[in-house]
Amino acid sequence: MQFAYKAKESSGKTTEGVVEAADQKAAIARLREKKLSVTEIKPAAAKKPFFKPKVNNGDIVIFSRQLSTLVSAGVPIVQGLNILEEQAENPAFKAVVGALRLDIEAGLSIADAMHKHPAAFTELYVSMIKAGEVGGILDTILERLSGFLESAEALRAKVKSAMMYPTIVFSVAGLITIFLIAFVIPIFKDIFSSFNAELPLLTRLIVGLSDFIREKLVFMVPLIAVAVWGFKKWMKTPRGQEKIDDISLKLPVFGILLKKVAIAKFTRTLGTLIKSGVPILQGLETVAKTSGNKMIEKAIMSSYNSIKEGGRISDPLKKANIFPPMVIQMISVGEETGGLDTMLNKIADFYDQEVDTAVHGLTSMIEPLIIVFLGVVIGTIVIAMFMPMFSLGEMVG
Repeated sequence: MQFAYKAKESSGKTTEGVVEAADQKAAIARLREKKLSVTEIKPAAAKKPFFKPKVNNGDIVIFSRQLSTLVSAGVPIVQGLNILEEQAENPAFKAVVGALRLDIEAGLSIADAMHKHPAAFTELYVSMIKAGEVGGILDTILERLSGFLESAEALRAKVKSAMMYPTIVFSVAGLITIFLIAFVIPIFKDIFSSFNAELPLLTRLIVGLSDFIREKLVFMVPLIAVAVWGFKKWMKTPRGQEKIDDISLKLPVFGILLKKVAIAKFTRTLGTLIKSGVPILQGLETVAKTSGNKMIEKAIMSSYNSIKEGGRISDPLKKANIFPPMVIQMISVGEETGGLDTMLNKIADFYDQEVDTAVHGLTSMIEPLIIVFLGVVIGTIVIAMFMPMFSLGEMVG
């Protein structure tokens, strides 16, 4: 909660501003820490910015690394949070760190304080912090969290960069094609009408498509908008999410990449949780909720139920037909030898390299495919427009 205040500095100078605190009493106490004598304080009028700032992954990665360094150096957690709050540039994350500090000062555990901010700290993050508090190894856990988040962010960046190039090129190609069909072809149509001759089939098809788009555009735009809205609503349903996730893993080229990313994320996350002292059942439940794919989540929850009934992790994963035999075998060996966390991290390292290779190969393959696609689409339109010119030359001859 924010409070607007007026106060006097030790020099006697009057100052005013806004302070973030759980209540008015905490706000006054915070201002006194800054050597300010409060003369007036009241809840600040809520401002609704047009673009509300959000906490992003980069904020959490930097926060984890900095807090890990401060705690390792022996800085008390409250003092460390105070330092990080002052350094935070994102207003949304600055407010979160301030609220964390106030809750911890009020007697809440670090994990419970973070649990109140799900938009910033995931269930995985909170589970690891809780394990660190219970085991008295918070600095070690924060160090592992930092490394894990940095690896996850690097993996996300690789996939995003692989998708960015084709998305931009296809978008630009689509706009150019629409422009040609809607604005350029009608000019050629007027020229062709003066020929008083039958146009070639390809030209008639392109001209017909142009006429259709121009006549029906007013109806097509809202229809497409409604269809996209309905599809997004369906995607948010459990059935829709499951179907989309199942299809995405079976796509010819991108499906292989997405599957490798999912395996790397699953093994890295579970390995980090187990190594940090999180119980296996709690770890599997947390990993399932943060998997980002319903099919992977179902497979992990099958392993959760298997362990609960005294079984093994690897057997249900094998039945899911998602994880490659090598992954199943390595997890099985890890279970038998008691080194499951080490084996999971080795799988994650291997699949991180596989993702690198897949991204590089995908980028190399996409470029010629895009060139061919653009050549076919734009070339077809150009040929269709020039074919009547050739016919006119024959008639004149």
